[in-house]
Amino acid sequence: MSSLIGTYECKVDAKGRLMLPAALKKQLAPALQNGFVLKRAVFQPCLELYPMAEWEALMQKVNKLNRFKKKNNDFIRRFTAGVKIVEVDATGRLLIPKDLVVFADISKEIVMSSAINIVEIWDKDKYEQVIDDATGDFADLAEEVMGQDDDDYGIS
Repeated sequence: MSSLIGTYECKVDAKGRLMLPAALKKQLAPALQNGFVLKRAVFQPCLELYPMAEWEALMQKVNKLNRFKKKNNDFIRRFTAGVKIVEVDATGRLLIPKDLVVFADISKEIVMSSAINIVEIWDKDKYEQVIDDATGDFADLAEEVMGQDDDDYGIS
C-alpha cells in the first residue's frame, strides 16, 4: 500500500459513526473489502485505523516476540487491548466502538490524520492541542529524526 495523504475534519454521530471523507476513502479503496483494525494508540490519546494488510504485517513482527519473556507478554497484552475489527458500510460509514470513543475522548468533531500507512483518529480539540504543543520542538525533532550526514546524500 502506498502512503496515505491528508488530514480531514469530520463529525461523529451519537452512535459513534463517521463518514469516511471521499479523498481518504479513495486512497483506502484497495483495503475496503478486507476491513480494518481499530486500536488505541500507544503514545497519544487517539485511535489508529490499520488496513487489514498493514495490521497483519505488524502482527507478523509481534508474533516473533518470545512469549516466555514477561515484558514481551505484557507488551502484547497492552498493545492489543481494545483491538476491534471494523468495516466500512455500504454508505461509507465506519462505526467506532463505544470503549474506543471513551478512550480517545471523542466528541462530535474529529480529525482523521494520515500517518504513512495508517490513519489516526483524534478528537479535534486534542489533535489541535498536540499539534500546537509540538510546534516549538518540531525543528529539533525533525533534525534528530530525519537529519543525515551529507555523506548519506552522496555529497562529498
